[in-house]
Amino acid sequence: MAGNDKRRGGVRKTNKKGMVVGSGGQRRRGLKGKGPTPKAEERVTHPAKKRADQRAKADQQRAKRQASAENAPELVAGRNPVVECIRAGVPATGLYVAQGIDVDDRVTEAVREAKNRGIPVLDVPRVELDRLTSNAMHQGLALQVPPFEYAHPGEVLTAAHDTGLPPLIVALDGVTDPRNLGAVIRSAAAFGAHGVVVPQRRSAGITAVAWRTSAGTAAKLPVAKAVNLTRTLKDYKEAGLMVIGLDADSDITSDELELATGPLVVVVGSEGRGLSRLVRETCDQTVSIPMSTGVESLNASVAAGVVLSEVARRRRIR
Repeated sequence: MAGNDKRRGGVRKTNKKGMVVGSGGQRRRGLKGKGPTPKAEERVTHPAKKRADQRAKADQQRAKRQASAENAPELVAGRNPVVECIRAGVPATGLYVAQGIDVDDRVTEAVREAKNRGIPVLDVPRVELDRLTSNAMHQGLALQVPPFEYAHPGEVLTAAHDTGLPPLIVALDGVTDPRNLGAVIRSAAAFGAHGVVVPQRRSAGITAVAWRTSAGTAAKLPVAKAVNLTRTLKDYKEAGLMVIGLDADSDITSDELELATGPLVVVVGSEGRGLSRLVRETCDQTVSIPMSTGVESLNASVAAGVVLSEVARRRRIR
């Protein structure tokens, strides 16, 4: 029995003649890798993918709300703000007056000047004015201001060339206070600048507050919005303009500003951090303002006014 088992089990498969059934290479292909594992956010069934989609959807909705807010009219609430806007010549599409309010000199002036300028005066219930102003302290008065129409940065440069004078443009890098923006626009107009450029993001826009602070000059001076401020400054440089940035740490002061009489862009940094890194690197020169020791730096609008005044002075005496 043992011998028979030995004979039956002694047939070696490796000596078998004829074709041998194999995998046809499929076993090798089956072992081939399928590439790197996708990120969790890219796997359809992974919870991280769901969270990523929710974040993307929320970002889209936020962008839509922001765009809608930028294109929506603004309401200036309160008797003093309304009167100041009307005095400054802020364009308005309607004056809301709550029914049954106590009339004083401010209400009388607002209604009179609105009618003189052809602004519709609308008597509305107080509860309706509460709703329109989101329960702000309107004191019975609110002024509707349409969204500001910005120019293109190229249009500002074209308008400057059309004057026949060396272009002078003011650019704001991250100025977020609309009062500072309005004050810079006012200084720019006063000292002969041809336009103002603001970045699309992280910057104040032309709101009613900026209108009021500019004393109406925002209607006379083109204000452009740049999608990428650094790229816009480089475009201006390619067009032959020199770019200077206001920087408290610069060794060159405004008293030594030899570039003032040529085509020029003056860049004003934000109220807190000053010029951003990319904008500073794009500048041909940075300039500081000579000041007494122990005095804190000037805010953005005052610094812009000082340097623009020096530029205007040098251009007058050249």
